[in-house]
Amino acid sequence: MRRRLVAGLCAGACALSGCGGGDGANATAGRAQAGPPPDFLGIVTEDAFGRPGRYRNAQIRRQRRLGIGIVRQTFDWRLIERRPGQYSLRTYDRFVGDLASRRMRVLPILFNPPPFHSSAPPRGARRGTYPPRDPEAMGRFAAALVRRYGPDGDFWKAHPRLPRLPIRSWQVWNEPSIPVYWPSGPDPAAYVALLRATGGAIKAVDPGAEIVSAGLAESRLGVPFGRFVAGMYDAGAAGTFDTFALHAYARSESGVVAAVEAARARIAANGDRARIWVTEIGWASGGPRSPFTVGERGQARLIGRMIGALGRARARLGIRGVVYFNWRDARPFPGGREFFGLHTGLLRLNGSSKPALSAYGGAARSLRR
Repeated sequence: MRRRLVAGLCAGACALSGCGGGDGANATAGRAQAGPPPDFLGIVTEDAFGRPGRYRNAQIRRQRRLGIGIVRQTFDWRLIERRPGQYSLRTYDRFVGDLASRRMRVLPILFNPPPFHSSAPPRGARRGTYPPRDPEAMGRFAAALVRRYGPDGDFWKAHPRLPRLPIRSWQVWNEPSIPVYWPSGPDPAAYVALLRATGGAIKAVDPGAEIVSAGLAESRLGVPFGRFVAGMYDAGAAGTFDTFALHAYARSESGVVAAVEAARARIAANGDRARIWVTEIGWASGGPRSPFTVGERGQARLIGRMIGALGRARARLGIRGVVYFNWRDARPFPGGREFFGLHTGLLRLNGSSKPALSAYGGAARSLRR
């Protein structure tokens, strides 16, 4: 299951091409800002999630020392709600607690409904993760998580000795513009309905929560980025989320900034002032050839430059943060195939450090100066 989730987070990325630029229209330009918040830099670390205990604690200690303040993690609905209305959260309790003990936050991805909520047909279902039949069902699931981990959550009451770091940011789905994550056919209006129902249910429990849209990327396998975003706004997306998530895979750090500028221009053109969170970005040090396979030295160089570039553009473009994919290289999941996203780790498959680890840490330190 862990390997399937790893692949799920980046499967769309295997088809990505470089993102285009824009004029950088900025609704947040001119705001005085101090240094970035503690959770500006994040990581995906499915290997640590899947290996609780000594290994996980050692990895999150390293991540915290590196300057990482938040972990983006799938909260697998199918694993949590195994029977209607019954939620099994022991695995996630431990993960949230382990991160809180190191003063690290969590950005959950709400994803993968159980069969009794899925819209997948009983026969002839396509490969991938179908959305729920009823968007309100995902809202109920999300509200249960907020009641557990939000500001007034039962989890914090049950663990008074932990640093109190309630989950305030919630990401609704992953890459709905790509068929593997919406096998019935990517539909921006249908996604907005899911976003509206889920975000509304979260806000009903925690009015100050941050609703983060699903990360979107330019991919030749899915609906073009611009068309999908336009479809979302045509369907009334404005006001359904606080932060727009972008998967800004590009050949260079300048391409990443151009992708953010293009997203900012599209958001502003729709009269929206949402911040932008780059919730997935990475370069491979090896593996199959791709536009994002750059060798170990190239990976380190691009990571350092990317963090610096986004840090400098933070105020101008309203950048909420950046989450790097991935902490450690991974093998293909059973039935899966090799692609660049399995080689984007800061650590090699054997756990040894790549030059990218040092580059990430150096760039993180520079941000705090």
